[in-house]
Amino acid sequence: MVDQVEEYKAPRDQSRDAIEDIWGARTPFVHEWPTRVDHAYEEEPEKWVQSACVLCSNGCGLDIGVKDGKIVGVKGRATDRVNKGRLGPKGLNGWKAMYAKGRLTHPLIRKNGKLVQATWDEAMQLIVDKAKELITHLTAHSIAFYTSGQLFLEEYYALAMVGKAGLNTLHMDGNTRLCTATAAAAMRESFGSDGQPGSYADIDVTECLFMVGHNVAATQTVLWSRILDRLDGPQPPKLIVVDPRLSETARRATVHLAPRIGTNLALLNGIQHIMFQNGWYNREYIDKHTVGFDELMEAVQKYTPNYVEEITGVPRRDIEEAARIVGTTKSLLSSALQGVYQSHQATASACQINNINLVRGLIGLPGSGVLQMNGQPTAQNNRETGCDGEFPGFRNHQNPKHMQELADIWNIDPIKLPHWNQPTHIMNLLNFIEQGSIRMFWISGTNPMVSLPYLERTRKILTSPELFVVVQDIYENETTAIADVVLPAAQWGEKTGCFTNADRTVHLSQKAVEPPGEAKPDLDIFLDFAQRMGFKDKDGEDLIPWNTPEQAFEAWKKLSAGRPCDYSGLSYEKLTGGSGLQWPVNEKYPAGKERLYDDGHFPTDAEECETFGHDLETGSPYSLDEYKAINPRGRAILKTCHYGPPPEEPDEEYPLRLSTGRKVHHFHTRTKTGRTALQNKDPEPEVRITQSDATKAAVSDGDMVIVKSRRGEAEMKVRVGGISEGQAFIPFHFGYFDSKTGRATAANELTTVQWDPISKQPTFKAGAVRIEKVPEGDGPHAQEKQSAALERASEKDAVKTTSTTDLKERDRQLELWLGETYEALVQLIAIYTNLLPLQIPDTEIVTGLPRLREIAEDARDKLQAVVDKYGENRQRGRHRAHVLREALFPPDNDPSSPYQVLEALQGLHLYLSHIEGGLIALGPASHAVWDGDFVEAVGFAQKSVRRMQDWTEQQMRVRSPQTLLVPEARRR
Repeated sequence: MVDQVEEYKAPRDQSRDAIEDIWGARTPFVHEWPTRVDHAYEEEPEKWVQSACVLCSNGCGLDIGVKDGKIVGVKGRATDRVNKGRLGPKGLNGWKAMYAKGRLTHPLIRKNGKLVQATWDEAMQLIVDKAKELITHLTAHSIAFYTSGQLFLEEYYALAMVGKAGLNTLHMDGNTRLCTATAAAAMRESFGSDGQPGSYADIDVTECLFMVGHNVAATQTVLWSRILDRLDGPQPPKLIVVDPRLSETARRATVHLAPRIGTNLALLNGIQHIMFQNGWYNREYIDKHTVGFDELMEAVQKYTPNYVEEITGVPRRDIEEAARIVGTTKSLLSSALQGVYQSHQATASACQINNINLVRGLIGLPGSGVLQMNGQPTAQNNRETGCDGEFPGFRNHQNPKHMQELADIWNIDPIKLPHWNQPTHIMNLLNFIEQGSIRMFWISGTNPMVSLPYLERTRKILTSPELFVVVQDIYENETTAIADVVLPAAQWGEKTGCFTNADRTVHLSQKAVEPPGEAKPDLDIFLDFAQRMGFKDKDGEDLIPWNTPEQAFEAWKKLSAGRPCDYSGLSYEKLTGGSGLQWPVNEKYPAGKERLYDDGHFPTDAEECETFGHDLETGSPYSLDEYKAINPRGRAILKTCHYGPPPEEPDEEYPLRLSTGRKVHHFHTRTKTGRTALQNKDPEPEVRITQSDATKAAVSDGDMVIVKSRRGEAEMKVRVGGISEGQAFIPFHFGYFDSKTGRATAANELTTVQWDPISKQPTFKAGAVRIEKVPEGDGPHAQEKQSAALERASEKDAVKTTSTTDLKERDRQLELWLGETYEALVQLIAIYTNLLPLQIPDTEIVTGLPRLREIAEDARDKLQAVVDKYGENRQRGRHRAHVLREALFPPDNDPSSPYQVLEALQGLHLYLSHIEGGLIALGPASHAVWDGDFVEAVGFAQKSVRRMQDWTEQQMRVRSPQTLLVPEARRR
């Protein structure tokens, strides 16, 4: 934390004061958005360098003004399709942070508790030494990466290769998990692949905008300018806004729906109910281009307007009017953001938005589509390249052909490609760190000490004495303060690379100036690590053979070719001088493709899709066979899910539903915007509640209050009005890097640790809080705990974080589990040989048992080779297999009783399920030790158990009606 807050000033020469005049003058239109070039200079530039804005997901094209080797201003690019020259308050002011205090300029290493300056060689060698030591003792699965939504495509691709092809680990995620994981998940579920169907140009011609949990006026100010210009134009579209707050977006709505936090799914199901009841759907399109309509219609039957009003608090008449508008409009552009993604039943709700467009047949047409929005400028690239929950090129980890294709491109052995599961999401990464199985955590371009939920737990985990933390960033912040090694990174304007916005527009950002001190581009840092680690392909050549951004881009083009996110027709040259282009760009679409799915074909074929989908209620992934049963074959999938209440509802102690979110003048944890004049406009957090809730809490507008949840507390001013009753809103931007008050101010002191079962996105907009007026007397009354975390970090020494002794004094559990599973097969053979012939003297069963025994023996023999190789740990004494056998097959079983025969068959089924469970766990573990023979043995045993299960189930089906329905003579 700094000692004093700097006085920040706006640029001297600017086309408008964008801090006050956020959206600028109106240029009303229909069909073609007029150009307006915004600018902000400190002094007249000597030259202009092409780039785009990186302070929201809109991706506005701009040029960087340079003089004397320093950035002195920006101006919008009039030729760019995204913004037509306009820039918002962050775009016009955010660049000034580049020369603010707190910039990292040299590597730092924690020695004797303090971060001290080091050389690059010293810092990188320490990281490499730690990594190799951990790999030796704990495997590469003890190393994890957590990255950003703000690096460049080329940097993500290098990082993906480092993690997935170099270390062969699944432990890679990004802070895109916190903002756009649900966007990707919903598009995969509905359309078969990630990738926004719609285009910003749809705003120019649509007759209806449907915005669910998307306060575009605050999150994408230039896009809101475009919408305002349509609303003020000669043919304004209808605007339906779903938001518990009376936001600037909601103020302009034709219909504003303000549901209780966490009830989006019920509301969207209710809108579909009314649409179906009134016949507002396109049956011809549905039959030709979708699957699942009958199931969807049945699922929403109970969501009548009265029922939905009871759940959501939205008046019936408003629900009916919104449904009428979306049900009858000739064109419909729907969008969603954090109000959906960070709320309860996130993926299920986002899928219902997709459904509404699909059942109307309004997708892929001018003015009609879906924008499952992003929250960061390069979140799309993170997903495309596979640095978080995806695999590069939107490939399906359950599809062997996709994984073979990826292994061939990287020239690595397919068994080395970590595809035994989805990559580990951040909340599980924290769990593994807490359990001690992840011991090195490399954070790049993000600030989890403010942005992750339930901060008190996060602080304890990330300051664990045994954890080696590497932080790669551009400014001092709450997370660099607790790191063991800090790597200074170059930022936007100081390096070259591409990034893709929320409507698939790819921009090239050219290097304009040199980074300060010894700061390096993230690409160079990742490549240096790969070289020092000695990563090689299967021919012994360098795994990553390129070293410049353009070479990385050319390599990425080859990997993306033929996939939905096809960059193969793009080049740095093609992206220079004009507008960004929307992927796919290839031979078929040399100038890019404005809208996806205009032909009604979706990438849902089993050989093409990015996922086989999930059960939206449980989160369980579907298998290939289950997916084939859905039979999409190029058709969109209408997904269904019933509403269930959030895990933590308000009560007498905590009567308010909590929501967190963005403010218009800030971006994420303010590491950039908090060092500019934007900070002056919005200097501190506030909690917003309605007047009736303020009265109940005996507080007035502007009072200092303590907000308390079951997890923590924060102290801030209260603002009254502009939100629905029973709800509270706190901006998530504020942490402690510039705090002087000693108060707890971070919204995530209060938030829960639940996450969506499909997207794994944390549900920040959940949980219950109460408001208390600050008692009299000197504060702070809710004490910040960041300082305590810094104290814990000050007890560490980076060189000594991991001791060899500690790493050696550990037992691997593979051998224990392997031994248990193997012994269960041994006991199964004994059951077939010695028990069941006595307990079930049935001719058909006795005849079948020898064959079952042979199948079990073959499976045992296959697994025997693995046991011989890895050994088996018997430290726990008696095997569970013995205990289970005795419990399921008691010696006093009466073989003459048909009922007890059925019980014996049920016992066999349960015993086989026990073996099956052992094999399920061994499956991904066998992949994770990169042992093909092990993988084969487990697969063979699984098929064998399935065959035995099928036989057992059939025997139970044959006997059950007669045994259970025909009365049996009483035994005396």
